[in-house]
Amino acid sequence: MVLPNIPLIRLEILLFGSPLVDEIQGTYRGMMIAIPSTEWEPLVTFSLEQIAQLLQQLAYSVKLKRFLKAKRGPKKPRPPLIVDSKHRHVSTARLLNNYHKNKQ
Repeated sequence: MVLPNIPLIRLEILLFGSPLVDEIQGTYRGMMIAIPSTEWEPLVTFSLEQIAQLLQQLAYSVKLKRFLKAKRGPKKPRPPLIVDSKHRHVSTARLLNNYHKNKQ
């Protein structure tokens, strides 16, 4: 089996920072616990080409859509400003001074 022709740079951009690495690490740890070492012994005798072919077969069955980054939705519109036409701007210092004067 041959992997589909996907540019590696595009894959790196889409999958970078995604949970794919965590998934692989978690699966590896689980396999090391669940599968006895005697099951891994035949892989020691594999040639580099056989390992590459096995990895390609395994990679072909991975569903990459599960690991794509979530895309952001559109921004929410800002609420309209309530503006008093007689007093368009009041400084924060003036508001605080008035507050303290009225508090006494």
